[in-house]
Amino acid sequence: MTHAAASLACLGIVLAVASPAASAPILQVRPTGEIPGVLVSRQLLSDLHLAIGDSVSLSRDPSGANARPFRIQGVYEPTPDPMKLTVRRLEARLHLSDLLALTADRTDPMAGESVDQLNVALADPTGAPRFATDLAARAPGLVVVPAKGGSGAASTFEVLERFHLAIALVTVLGSTAFLLALMVMRADERREAAGILRLIGLSRRRILSEVLFEGLFIAAAGAVFGVLFAAVVQGVVNHFFQWRYDTALVFVRVTLPIALRCVAISVPLGVLAGLVASWSILRRDITALLQR
Repeated sequence: MTHAAASLACLGIVLAVASPAASAPILQVRPTGEIPGVLVSRQLLSDLHLAIGDSVSLSRDPSGANARPFRIQGVYEPTPDPMKLTVRRLEARLHLSDLLALTADRTDPMAGESVDQLNVALADPTGAPRFATDLAARAPGLVVVPAKGGSGAASTFEVLERFHLAIALVTVLGSTAFLLALMVMRADERREAAGILRLIGLSRRRILSEVLFEGLFIAAAGAVFGVLFAAVVQGVVNHFFQWRYDTALVFVRVTLPIALRCVAISVPLGVLAGLVASWSILRRDITALLQR
C-alpha cells in the first residue's frame, strides 16, 4: 500500500486474543464494510487464520472496550530486529489519522494535536551534539537522546561486536597453535627426505623455498575450501533459524570483504606455520636428519 502507516507493535493495541473471562474475542471477523483499512503482520495473519478482506476490531484497552472496526487490506513482513528475536511479531499498521483516533485520550482535547516523541534526521550527523545542546537550551525540559551511539540497543550491539572479536582472536590463536603442532609433526616425518636433499647438494634456502610454495598452495586451497563451505552452509543455517524463530532476520552472511579477510589471515598463517616447522628440521645437521 502507498499510504502512510504507523506500527502498533508493543503500543498497547490489543489484537484478537480471546480471554476466558471475556464474552467475545477482542479481534473478531466481521462482514466486510466501508471501514478503515489496516495492514497486519504475516505472523498475526497466520496465527489467527485471517485473510485479506476480513474485518477485525482493534482496541487500546485490554478488555476490548471502545473497539473500532478495520478491514485487512494487506500483509507485511516485520522489519527484522535482533532485539525482538524471541518475540512473536503480532503487529498491525494503521493510517496515522486512524491511529490517533484509536489511541487518543478522549478526556484530553489536545490529545490529537500533541506528540510525545520526534525523530530528527540531520543533514550532517557530526553536528548532532551541537544540535542537541541548542535544542535543549531553546526548549527547557526537552530530552534529546541520540538514536545511534547512545545507550540501549546500539551500545548492546557494540558490546556483542567486541565479544565476537575477542572470540575470533582466541579462535585464530588457538587454531594457529594447533596448525603449528601438526606442521611440526608433518615436517618430522619428512626428516629423512630433507636429509637426502641436503646430501645431494640442495641448500637450506632452496628447500625452504620449495616448502614455502608448497605451504602457500595448501594454505590457499584450505582457505578457498573454507570460504566455499561457509557460503554453502550459510543458507542451511539461515533457513533453520528463520524457521525456528519465524523471522526474516539473516543470521549468517558471507560477503566478499569477509571472504577476502579470511583468506588474508589464513594464508599467511598457514605459510608461516609451515616455514617455522620446516626450519626447525632443516637447522639440524645432515647426520641428525638421517639417523633413525
